[in-house]
Amino acid sequence: MRTPSGNKVYGMGAEYPSASALYEAAKRVRDAGFKRWDVHSPFPIHGMDEAMGLGKSWLSAAVLGGGITGLLTAAVLTFGPSWIIYPPTVPAFFPIMFELTVLFSAFTAFFAMLLMNGLPRWYHPIFNWQRFSRATNDGFFLVIEARDPRFTELEARELLEQSGGQHVTIIHED
Repeated sequence: MRTPSGNKVYGMGAEYPSASALYEAAKRVRDAGFKRWDVHSPFPIHGMDEAMGLGKSWLSAAVLGGGITGLLTAAVLTFGPSWIIYPPTVPAFFPIMFELTVLFSAFTAFFAMLLMNGLPRWYHPIFNWQRFSRATNDGFFLVIEARDPRFTELEARELLEQSGGQHVTIIHED
């Protein structure tokens, strides 16, 4: 989708006066059936995940896989050579198994979190919106992305205005 001036549209955003107004707007956008949208606030808002309709994160499954990989790596590295040379003494290997399990889990959590959040990302189109500079100070914002299958400029604008959004703006990618 492009604007008359030829800029590619990233989405449509609105500013809300408070955290509670943003929370209620998130519920309305979720109920309207939009899938690609996000909220931005200077602090976490209790219950926002539920209001947005977000499910459980897959990060815990990735960390479990990393931990199991670390444990198996430690077992192979300790039992493998010692099985041939000496009979195994399992209690001596517990610290190594524990440490590699924790190390692999931590690295998996770090890198999986980066991938799941689309990071590193040095620039985001929402930074083109001048009002968004207040997001880390005292601003509460909701942005519906143009790549959402339900997105039309008219429907998104009406929904954001009806939900109490102020300064409803089209956000450009360029």
